[in-house]
Amino acid sequence: MPELPEVEALKDFLTEHLVGHEIVRALPVAISVLKTYDPPLGALEGHRVTAVHRYGKFLDLETDGGPRLVTHLARAGWLHWKDQLPSGLPRPGKGPLALRVALETGAGFDLTEAGTQKRLAVYVVADAQEVPGVSRLGPDPLADDFDEARFAALLKDERRQIKGALRDQSLIAGVGNAYSDEILHAAKMSPFKLAASLRPEDVTRLYEALRTTLTGAVERSRGIAAGRLKAEKKSGLRVHGRTGEPCPVCGDTIREVSFSDSSLQYCPTCQTGGKPLADRRLSRLLK
Repeated sequence: MPELPEVEALKDFLTEHLVGHEIVRALPVAISVLKTYDPPLGALEGHRVTAVHRYGKFLDLETDGGPRLVTHLARAGWLHWKDQLPSGLPRPGKGPLALRVALETGAGFDLTEAGTQKRLAVYVVADAQEVPGVSRLGPDPLADDFDEARFAALLKDERRQIKGALRDQSLIAGVGNAYSDEILHAAKMSPFKLAASLRPEDVTRLYEALRTTLTGAVERSRGIAAGRLKAEKKSGLRVHGRTGEPCPVCGDTIREVSFSDSSLQYCPTCQTGGKPLADRRLSRLLK
């Protein structure tokens, strides 16, 4: 799933390639991708893109007097830029293509979604705050006013495990499964630790890990073409998705805890005092 660093990089890429250009066609290929109907998608046509914004994991294309196109790529969605779009109309129901946006230059982008769980979402709205997922977002962790005191206040009364708290978009916007693993590894903290139990020194360490991990990922992604961002994300991860590999810090074997629809990765030596976390799903499989 694209998270804050990748969506920030897409925002920068689209700012460079879209701003000042006119949308001449906005074509839904999979109707399920559209989550709004008034104004229609066609209302974007004839308007120039004036700015691109990011809200958490949402992208927002602002136009000159027209509606805004807000997109959430979900788990398996992606944006593919093309300097020259195909001339023919795509056939609905064929392949992963969900939506196509064409500019007056002939360039444009496709939104695609792999797999069978169709969660890619597109909204055409007058204001991005009309999108429920945007209006519920917590503060952006890279905002100038997101200081340690504000972070501590968010965690003060949280009774959840810190992994779940970091992933809650209404608490902190933009952090998902991968970067929460990376942040907790950098902070040398167990993903099962209760957020409300953190001592002041724990909060400081976690805040610094949050900011440095996300800032570093954004810097690695900056200037990279949209099509290469997925590979860049994977290459920069130290523990997430690396079960069985050696920890780059201590050399211990990276372990995994599996859930019904996701998994987390961590280093026992760095994060849990050398003790593997219970993986009840794996335990049942081994019986």
